[in-house]
Amino acid sequence: MKNRAFYMTELKKMEMREIEMPVPAEGEVIVKLEYVGICGSDVHYLEHGRIGDFVVEGDFILGHECAGKVVQLGSGVKHLQVGDRVALEPGITCGQCEFCKSGKYNLCPDVQFLATPPYHGCLMDYIAFPENMAFKLPDNVSSEEGALVEPLSVGLHAAAQGGIRLGDRVVILGAGCIGLVTLLACKAFGATDIVVVDIIEKRLEAAKRLGATQVINARQEDVLGVVAALTDGAGMDKVIETAGSEHTVKQTPYLVKRGGSIVLVGLAAKDIIDFDFMQIMFKEADIKSVFRYRNLYPAAIGAISGGKIDVKGIVTHEFSFEESQKAFDFVIDNKEEVVKAVIKMG
Repeated sequence: MKNRAFYMTELKKMEMREIEMPVPAEGEVIVKLEYVGICGSDVHYLEHGRIGDFVVEGDFILGHECAGKVVQLGSGVKHLQVGDRVALEPGITCGQCEFCKSGKYNLCPDVQFLATPPYHGCLMDYIAFPENMAFKLPDNVSSEEGALVEPLSVGLHAAAQGGIRLGDRVVILGAGCIGLVTLLACKAFGATDIVVVDIIEKRLEAAKRLGATQVINARQEDVLGVVAALTDGAGMDKVIETAGSEHTVKQTPYLVKRGGSIVLVGLAAKDIIDFDFMQIMFKEADIKSVFRYRNLYPAAIGAISGGKIDVKGIVTHEFSFEESQKAFDFVIDNKEEVVKAVIKMG
């Protein structure tokens, strides 16, 4: 068997190379990858070489949203068989720190997360991965859907952090991939009115198709004014910021209802942002944040399998593995056209 990987060699440049076949350690399986999603973080690393303190040094493999088929078992593997299709949860944690032991393993300071420097990603044919982070896919869940379990888990965590309940009115700022999976999650949690805001019409069309009650093009409409009119000035029960924009982060205190909740998901370019905390004080509103997700892969897979969430609707473009450079170029150069791109492996 031949193993190939695409390396980022410099900004906006990628190169396919043949690499060694992985050998499974104890408790690991070898997975032949079938789909890899292109995440905004992958694009950001390729364009800029860093995200905050995480800096790409040397040649680097991107990709962390992935699914495929088990082709080999390491010693001690108990629950998977050759031929099983699996979605890989990309963060390998220490299992020993206070965060891991309390169930909040997404906060583990020693996590090894795919495609987060210095750890290579999964844009390759074959990967060795721990069995306990490889989740079996039911027959009615495709490997493409399996690769989308990763972003869906972020949306589910955002909905959970916001405490979304039956009948809630929600506004989601940003209709990129994470905004759309958050929309799907809020629907599954029982929210009845979901307003989605963006500046890109194609994304807003996707939001409408996926079940948004109303969409707002922030280039054409006054977001605060529209939400005030929709709620008779009361504001929304839950405000979820997924755009990672300084402007939208600043809007959240004015959009939230008294006693409501704000959930911050998107990573803004600026670390320090002016924020009207007096609005929060007067409204006694909660502010929650999201860092990846935890304990959600089984729920996400079950929601897809059971028909509660149709995640395929977020995919707008598909490329072959050999077209990986073209795929990333297209995503970078056509940000207003692409909602979600995936790479189908060989």
